Amino acid sequence: MPEVYLYDTTLRDGSQGENINFTAEDKIKIAKKLDEFGVHYIEGGWPGSNPKDTIFFEEAKKIDFKNSKLTAFGATRRPGISVEEDSSIQAILKSGAPAVTLFGKTWDLHVEKIMSNTLEENLNMITDSVLYFKNNNREIIYDAEHFFDGYKDNRDYALKTLCAAYEGGASFLVLCDTNGGSMPYEIGAIVSDVKSFFEGRYGETSSFKIGIHAHNDSGVAVANSIEAVRCGAKMVQGTVNGYGERCGNADITSVIPV
Repeated sequence: MPEVYLYDTTLRDGSQGENINFTAEDKIKIAKKLDEFGVHYIEGGWPGSNPKDTIFFEEAKKIDFKNSKLTAFGATRRPGISVEEDSSIQAILKSGAPAVTLFGKTWDLHVEKIMSNTLEENLNMITDSVLYFKNNNREIIYDAEHFFDGYKDNRDYALKTLCAAYEGGASFLVLCDTNGGSMPYEIGAIVSDVKSFFEGRYGETSSFKIGIHAHNDSGVAVANSIEAVRCGAKMVQGTVNGYGERCGNADITSVIPV
């Protein structure tokens, strides 16, 4: 079986769980334990979004990670401005993390109705942001927010957003079941379709790698993650004990032994 990359987001997504309130010191201790445990990527937080995460990334520069790659999380640039002008983008770069996870809009409903943006500008935001960090020698993981809902509503546009990230230089294209409402059979079918689409467009030997980020609102986040791997995903994002907002995320301690 090909290697599956483990991506732990306990320190970011997990910290949104009920009654969880990590200090910067707590996050450093947990990051060291996760590195010792051997996960491939540790998502440390969102630089610049709060003082705690800013302190964490400054302290994390002093850690010699043996097994894990520290990852900074954040959004694509805002509409109508450049990456150089976007304070969030600059805070992520300043964090010094060797890998960056950017999330962007996939669902045309969110782009046009919620953000009052254009579909074309959204694609530009994705490519510009990914390319900026790629040119600054960061590995890029792209989180396609609400991917499965967006795909069901407008498959063509959802796939265009993935292409925008891949052509900008993203190493992983992570499909997010942000609402936690998809069933395993849907996850499997959609991951398989994405894989076939990319192989057809870019060739079977191209470097794209699919990931899965599942929320547990329907109680099937682990099952959805395993089904995604069965159908071609190479990265699973999750949290220790399934901590996370609302009903939590995929429990990485259940995913690993499976």
